[in-house]
Order: sequence, then structure tokens, then C-alpha cells
Amino acid sequence: MTDTTASTARAQIGVTGLAVMGSNIARNFARHGHTVALHNRSVAKTDALIAEHGDEGDFVRTETVDEFVAALQRPRRVLIMVKAGDATDAVIEELAAAMEPGDIIIDGGNALYTDTIRREASLRERGLHFVGAGISGGEEGALNGPSIMPGGPKESYESLGPLLESVAAVVDGTPCCTHIGPDGAGHFVKMVHNGIEYADMQLIGEAYHLFRDALGFDAAQIAAVFGEWNTGDLESYLIEITAEVLSQVDAKTGQPLVDVIVDAAEQKGTGRWTVKSALDLGVPVTGIAEAVFARALSGSRAQREAAKGLASGVLGDKPTDADRFTEDIRQALYASKIVAYAQGFDQIRAGSVEYGWDLTPGDMATIWRGGCIIRARFLNRIKEAYDTNPDLTSLIVEPYFKDAIETAIDSWRRVVVTATQLGIPVPAFSSSLSYYDGLRAERLPAALTQGQRDFFGAHTYERTDRPGKFHTLWSGDRSEVDA
Repeated sequence: MTDTTASTARAQIGVTGLAVMGSNIARNFARHGHTVALHNRSVAKTDALIAEHGDEGDFVRTETVDEFVAALQRPRRVLIMVKAGDATDAVIEELAAAMEPGDIIIDGGNALYTDTIRREASLRERGLHFVGAGISGGEEGALNGPSIMPGGPKESYESLGPLLESVAAVVDGTPCCTHIGPDGAGHFVKMVHNGIEYADMQLIGEAYHLFRDALGFDAAQIAAVFGEWNTGDLESYLIEITAEVLSQVDAKTGQPLVDVIVDAAEQKGTGRWTVKSALDLGVPVTGIAEAVFARALSGSRAQREAAKGLASGVLGDKPTDADRFTEDIRQALYASKIVAYAQGFDQIRAGSVEYGWDLTPGDMATIWRGGCIIRARFLNRIKEAYDTNPDLTSLIVEPYFKDAIETAIDSWRRVVVTATQLGIPVPAFSSSLSYYDGLRAERLPAALTQGQRDFFGAHTYERTDRPGKFHTLWSGDRSEVDA
């Protein structure tokens, strides 16, 4: 039943911003038995949703913010689904002016977590709860069950949590939603989720590139390989849709659709945010960074056009054993995927320490198993790892992942070497391997770097044979002194 008036305060949740994501999550709430107040700057979108989907549940149509707020039961709960940035601030201010202490404003967009920290502090001073909730799953997930990552005050989750959990994806009876932590924690975790997504997609793209240019497979052959991989350890939403995209034939040309799509990948900014944050935190997220830069390079059309025909040097021979190299690519993809997740979880841990959030990494693995873009069988292994050892230093040293990399290492090296010899760029494969080699190395060249820093800037260094900080008098008699 749909009510076209807001005469009584009977809605359990309100949604403002009724583009596709907002409309779908509003429908999701209604399908689960919740009365949903609807608001949009353009009332036409509200009316269109009710006209098309009003029979899916109980909606309350509103035209003004005052009507919208009046339609909500206390504590009022409003989910904002608008474009990140100034538009979000404007909507928050308009809502806050009409709401009362104890009411809850939820930002479900891809907001920068530092903005969420600022907004939460500001609204707390006014007696309002502000929840930055990362929502992953795209349009389909919003309608059928996303992964939800709400931050904000713990007490707000007592009222809001059951609502969000009722519409989230469910895996093994557990909703893919939990309270992440204070203020900006939810949006921070969603940002890192998106960074891992960037890395995962780039690794899959590099595997596709190798199949195409090293083995000469056509799109249909590559689709079949990814389809087979989706039945094993690599089973995931991204592998599944990769097979779907590669199988699609363009109706106009009869060619594989992937062959007529311009090879320039766009980005909305969450990947860049992840890398910028990692730089500030001092966390090496090399796989994620290379994925972001790879998208930027793909869009550098003028430079790519100018570089066409530049020398390649003497290229090596293509693999002759397709089955063996296919398995090498699979192993390299799995090992590199482990690195991407390890780096992402390292960043979550560092962010938790920096902002005092006390995040639980196992919670992330749990709620990412369903609904979200990076959902995968693989995440069950990560959940088990953190269930066994919540203080795990790195996923790479956990027994299952350690064994998986040891099994894959020779294949991983062959893939990187072969790609290099053939002039095929594999920045995420190669940087992930270098990261792994850097972690396991007994001595890194950083000793030389620190010596250079001491030479030109008196930045001091530590010694391997005794504690303390030291400086060499490079411009004097080159004796060493305690710093």
C-alpha cells in the first residue's frame, strides 16, 4: 500500500535522493516490511518510483523537507543518497535544521572519510547522530541486499542496526552489516574496499591481456577460462562478471563487445583516496596504487597516441604450452590477489590506530562475503584467518595464504618474466611480486638510502649491532657521533 501524504509519523526510515541507488535501497526497505518516507529535490522522481514500484511495499510520498521529517517515527532515521561533496553538506544542513536531538542522519554515498569525521563532530554538537555508511553492491546490491559498513556513534546502531541488517545480504545466516566504528570508520573501510576492488579488477585485466596477447586467445576462449576459474578458489563476483562481459557479442558489429569498447577506464575517485590515505599513513598499498595509475595511463590518450610505434627492443617468444601458461596466470592472479587484500587490511589496521577506531579486521572479511563488489569465496579464508588470530600481522604470513603463495611463486615469476619479455604491461602482477619479495628480503637497500639521508641532511641512522641513533660527520673527519 502506498500513501501519498505524510499526515502521520509512521515511516521507520526515510530516503532522500532517489536516483537509481537511492530508489533501489528504498524499495529494498519496503520489500522487507518497513514503511519508507520518500523525498527528492525533484518530486517527479518520487512520483515515478511510486508509480512503477508502489505495489512493493508501504511508501510515504513527501514534497518538502518538513513533510519528510514529519513522516518519520522517532528517533527519525534518514538515509541520504546524493552526490558526495557540497551537495551532501547542503542536504545535511537542511535536514539538521528540521530534526531534533537523538535523530539520525545516515550518509550512504561514497563520502571521503575525513568529511564524515567533520560532519559527525558538527552534528554531535547539535545533539544529532551522524552515521557515515559505506554501501557496496551497486544497483543490484542496493535492491537485493548490499554489504553495509556503518560508522558513527555506537548508540545510534541500536536503533539503526536492525533496519540495515534486515536489508543487507546474508551469508551463512549472518547479515553483511555490522557497526564498524566511530565517526568516519565506515566510510574509511568502504574506501579501502574500493581500493581493493581497483586492484582486483586490474589483476583480472592483466590476466585477460596475457591471454589475448601472449596466448592469442579470443574473447570467447578467455570467457571460458574465467568461467572455469569461477568454480574454484578464484570464485568471485568480479570473475563471474568478467566471463559475462567477455561472452557478450556486439549487436551492431558482430564482434565481441570488449573489442569495440574504448580502452580507457574511468574512475570516480575512491581509488585515489585510498592511495592518498595510504601515503599519509605510511602503508605500502602498491597493488592498489598501480591499479589507480593504470586507469590514469589508459585515459592518457594524447600521450598514448604520441607513443605509438616507439621501440620495444627485442621481444621474446610466446609461450608454446597454453595449458601450462594458463595455470601460471591463474596462480599469479591468486597470489597477487592475496597481496592486494593483505595491503588493504594493513591500511585498515593503520587507520584504526591513527584515528583510535579499534576496528576488528575479521568483521570486514565477514560482511564483504556477500552483497559487495569484491564478494568472493576467498573472503571465507580471510575471515577464518582473523577468527583464529585477531592480531594477525599480515595475511601473507597466515598458514593458508603462506602456503598458497609458496605454491604459486614459480608460476608468478614466470608470468612476470614472460610479460616483460613480450612487452606486455603487468604493473599490478609485478608490483605485487616485488612487494612480496621486499617483505621476505633479509636486507633491503634502504640502508644505503638512510646513509644518503644522513650525508645530505644529518637525518641520522640506526645500527645493526647496538641501539641508539647515530650520525657521521660527513663534512668533518667522518667520525661517528651519538645523535
